[in-house]
Amino acid sequence: MLTIWSTLLLPSLLAGVRAAPAEAPPSDWTSKIEVIRNPYYPLDVVDKLEEATMPKVEEWLNKKIATNTNNNCTLENAVVRREWSDLSEIQRQEYVAAVKCLMKLPPKADTTRFPGALSRYDDFVAYHMTHAMQLHDNLHLFGAHKYYVWLFEKALREECGYTGYQPYMNYDRYANDPINSPLLNGNASSLGGNGVLEPSYKGVPQPGRTPNIIKSGGGGGCVTEGPFSDMVVSLGPTSMSTGTNVPKNPKSDGTGKNPRCLRRDVNRNAAMGATADRAYSLLTNNTEMNGFYNQLLGTPPPKNDPYPWGIHTAGHYVAAVDPGGDPMTSPGDPLFYFHHTSLDRLWWIWQMQDAEKRLYALPNGSMPMPMNNRRAADPMETMVDMEWLGPPIKLVETHDQLGGYGGAFCYVYV
Repeated sequence: MLTIWSTLLLPSLLAGVRAAPAEAPPSDWTSKIEVIRNPYYPLDVVDKLEEATMPKVEEWLNKKIATNTNNNCTLENAVVRREWSDLSEIQRQEYVAAVKCLMKLPPKADTTRFPGALSRYDDFVAYHMTHAMQLHDNLHLFGAHKYYVWLFEKALREECGYTGYQPYMNYDRYANDPINSPLLNGNASSLGGNGVLEPSYKGVPQPGRTPNIIKSGGGGGCVTEGPFSDMVVSLGPTSMSTGTNVPKNPKSDGTGKNPRCLRRDVNRNAAMGATADRAYSLLTNNTEMNGFYNQLLGTPPPKNDPYPWGIHTAGHYVAAVDPGGDPMTSPGDPLFYFHHTSLDRLWWIWQMQDAEKRLYALPNGSMPMPMNNRRAADPMETMVDMEWLGPPIKLVETHDQLGGYGGAFCYVYV
């Protein structure tokens, strides 16, 4: 049986094609959403496609309103999740402060079971550690992560006074020079900087791909600059860690108390695998969920591509080493939430190209990660149980961000 490692690193057997991007068609649609853009970054082809998709979004939502199935969600009251660099520096600093606040609050998880969970922030890491297979199987990769990130956003707002919403990262804005980007340049309004050089850290192996490693970007050690330079990582590492010279956890499953620094490798080699042309190909070359799912995972490996990782893997290793580079503890690096919010955005754009057919589409059972047999007869009736993070909800609710979960999911991306 394939493991969670397979999700991030191993190829599958199906073929895929990456095409050159084309311009999305112009639209005369008038937005009902406040659009704020950083003028330094021109719109890329995915941004333009998203804009061109908004009339379809409005049409779909109007149908729901007409049938009273929108659960009071409208474009006028929908939350707007924005790209990090489109936020003001004050807004970015507010987000960072809220994350650091979570790191100071006491945990809600059972500390007998998770003695290494030192904070409310660690609650989310502990859940991911023990539910990684469920979170990354065919059924849950998109929907369960949507709920997981939404619960993290909810905790930031309700427990730490954050007034914004979870930002995403547009990989293309930072791919050429991530270390000098607003996201990772190490200033007070960033998510921190690079790790110091760790000579023994060579990168992330990519079996079956050519090249077969995401080579180190020159970091791999402790982060010494920025808001998270004093962060105390506790949970992990597990046997799946990609870091080197990381202190061993006192418990074999990685759940023990193991205080150490945040380690990163800000890595252009990884980020270039998630550029806009790749994302545009993902969105426009796949009319069926199976193709979308596999291309996102980079399965099978793209040919004649110097960065053949797939967007899912590429985004995870934009900077991650420890705990972020360990598939079990990856939410331990705050950058995780930006990556999975970006994946949620791509999924939503893809869904909205043909909502009637795609909103509730699932990859079938022949995908690389077999579904757990302990399911409801109807997969959409399967319960997504977040235990100490939030109440269980049906998988079907996680597929609709414009009225799902009784209207609690009501947001768009700009």
